[in-house]
Amino acid sequence: MALDLADYETKARKAVQPFWKSRAKAKRKQSASGMADQGERSGVTAGKNMDGFLSLITDIVKANGLAKAQIHRNRAMLTLPGYYRPTKLWDILVLHKGELVAAIELKSQVGPSFGNNFNNRTEEAIGTAHDFWTAYREGAFGKQPRPFAGWLMLVEDAPESRSPVKDNSSHFDIFEEFKGASYLRRYDLLCQKLAQEQLYTTASVMTSPRTSAKTGNYATLSPMTSLTTFASSLAGHIAATAARLGK
Repeated sequence: MALDLADYETKARKAVQPFWKSRAKAKRKQSASGMADQGERSGVTAGKNMDGFLSLITDIVKANGLAKAQIHRNRAMLTLPGYYRPTKLWDILVLHKGELVAAIELKSQVGPSFGNNFNNRTEEAIGTAHDFWTAYREGAFGKQPRPFAGWLMLVEDAPESRSPVKDNSSHFDIFEEFKGASYLRRYDLLCQKLAQEQLYTTASVMTSPRTSAKTGNYATLSPMTSLTTFASSLAGHIAATAARLGK
C-alpha cells in the first residue's frame, strides 16, 4: 500500500501563515502594553503558533492506518517518563493499543537572537533525545519496538540567519563544516547529525520569512532534513505499526 502524505505541502503552507500572524499579533499586543519585547519573547510565549503542524501530523497518522489511535495534543496528556528526570513534556504523542507509537517535538526560532537560541535549542534537542532513549531502554514505555521520535523546527529566513558566523575556539579547531556557517546552515547540520546518530528517527528544519504570513511560503535546506523526509518517515512508521498491531 502506498504511503499517504496527506497533502502535506499544502497543509504546511496553511500552517506557516497562522504561525507568522500569531507572532505579529503577540508583538502588537506587547507594544500596545508599553512593555519591551526581549528578543521577541512575546512570540515565543504566545502559545499555539505551531498548531497547524500538529494538525498536519495528526492527518498523516490518520491517513496511514491509525485513524483510531490516541493522538494527544492537550498539555495534560503530553508527559512521558524520563530517565534523568521524572517526566518530559512533548508537543504531540501518538499511542495505539497501549503502545507508544510516536513522540514529536515542534520548535521555532525567530530573530534577532539567533546565537544564544541556537545553542539552547541544540542542547535541549540532544538532552531530550538521550533522556528519551535511555528511558526506553530501561523499559519506561513497556516492552515494545522503538517508537518514532521526531524533531521539527521552523526558523525565520532573515539576513541575520543567512549570514556567515565566525566562531573562536581557544584550544582546538572546530569541525570544518561549522566554519563560517550561517545559523540556517547550523540548524541543517544539527538535524542531519541528530538523525545520523539516531537521536531522532527524523529531524527536520524549515525556513520561512515573515512575509509568509500572506503567502505561507517555506523552504527546506537539504533532502535529509526536508519536510518531505519528515512526512514520509512518519507515514512509513505509522503504516508499519498499523500492519503490526492492526487498525
